[in-house]
Amino acid sequence: MKLTKLSLRTRIFISMTVLVLLASVLVAAITVYQYKEEAEEYHRERLERKEERIKIAIDNALRSTTYPVTEENVLLIFREKNRIHQISQEHTLPVNIYSLSGKLLIKSEETFVNDTVDRILNNHIIDTLGSGYEKRYLGVSEKNGEHFLSSYTYIKDDKAKPLAILNLPYLEDDNFFSRELWESLKRLGQVYLLMLLIAIILAYFLSKYITRSLKTISDTIDQTRLDKRNKRIRIGDSSDEIYSLVNAYNSMIDELEESAAMLAKSEREAAWREMAKQVAHEIKNPLTPMRLTVQSFERKFNPQDPNIEQKVKEYSDTLIQQIDTMSSIASAFSNFAQMPAQKSETLNVVKIVGLALDIFNEGYIVFPSEKEEEIIAKFDRTQLIRVVTNLVKNAIQAISEDETPKIIVNVFTEKEDVVITVADNGVGISEENKKKIFEPKFTTKTSGMGLGLGMVKNIVETYKGSITFTSQEGKGTVFKVKFPKMKSDQ
Repeated sequence: MKLTKLSLRTRIFISMTVLVLLASVLVAAITVYQYKEEAEEYHRERLERKEERIKIAIDNALRSTTYPVTEENVLLIFREKNRIHQISQEHTLPVNIYSLSGKLLIKSEETFVNDTVDRILNNHIIDTLGSGYEKRYLGVSEKNGEHFLSSYTYIKDDKAKPLAILNLPYLEDDNFFSRELWESLKRLGQVYLLMLLIAIILAYFLSKYITRSLKTISDTIDQTRLDKRNKRIRIGDSSDEIYSLVNAYNSMIDELEESAAMLAKSEREAAWREMAKQVAHEIKNPLTPMRLTVQSFERKFNPQDPNIEQKVKEYSDTLIQQIDTMSSIASAFSNFAQMPAQKSETLNVVKIVGLALDIFNEGYIVFPSEKEEEIIAKFDRTQLIRVVTNLVKNAIQAISEDETPKIIVNVFTEKEDVVITVADNGVGISEENKKKIFEPKFTTKTSGMGLGLGMVKNIVETYKGSITFTSQEGKGTVFKVKFPKMKSDQ
């Protein structure tokens, strides 16, 4: 899993925990390095102290010898009375003496020399002693698995003339420092384990605190919708960055509400303009035959005509028919424009749907659910009847004359919802018209206004329901209305 795919809270938690782990590792590494430096410094200083005391003992040996103090007599001077062994034992350090040319002259311990001491010095050591300001060379070597710190200096007479080269091999015993280091690391480990546990707890609560405001903002943004009034974010004390983000969101919400209001207003105005055009168009349609009928009646009116009463009745029927058409247009427009009242009644949906179907005389309308048990919901009685009658009227108008008509109305429950279906075997709905089926436009049929389904959608959605349909051209259509069922505790 990539770190970038983790939540901010998880990343903060992991980062703080890893930071403590890295800090503990870094402190442990620095501690080891510091102990190593201290050990090396301790060994160098200890060797220098021993070297100073051994050189004092060598100077005393040179002053007390009976041999002439010359380069050729160095071996005899330190072999006399076994002085080199005495000096080595007194200062607990091996002593090796080389000639100025680098050849081993004498050593204090035979076994030690055989194991660790070179018979001839490296030319680099001799050159460094001769050219160095301090006339001293300090080297590190490893033999037989042990580390040695070796110092090389000149043995000089009372006139500061070099007589030989003094070598003091110092074995670095780090057991004491290793024990101290191990104890120190154990104590540090215990402390950092406790710190790690504390850091994990602090990281958990701190990451939760830091991301709490962001979680609030995220949840609010997830609930933001264009079709409803959105809440502004209210956060107390927060950082400048969070405060700026909240202000930006609240400003966006204000602008969004203004834009949504303007858009809704524009859409309503456009819808009403379109509807007004359709209504005007539909009203003009019956006006033309009415005008022609009146003009024809005016031209052909003859009071002496024996059939005058029949002709007057025909003219009257034609005018009344067109007037009824305009009245139905006005009624459909009025019904659509009037939003259903928020009147909730406790209804037996099966019974109300049966009452709505009673107004139809068509024998092919089947209602198999009329024997079902009660299905209780909260709905307006008048509006529910209006929904059913509009859907059934549409189904009747959709059936062609050459088909054996059949309309099936069902009422049943689906989880927590009441479902009403109206199925017909009519001509179906074309793909082109499926997207426009609920738009407030008049139908292309001569017997329909096109406002019925738009009105049904408004009513159903007012009661937190929905209306959908499935249709196949030439086979029929099924409309499905769904709205919440009344719960038993209501």
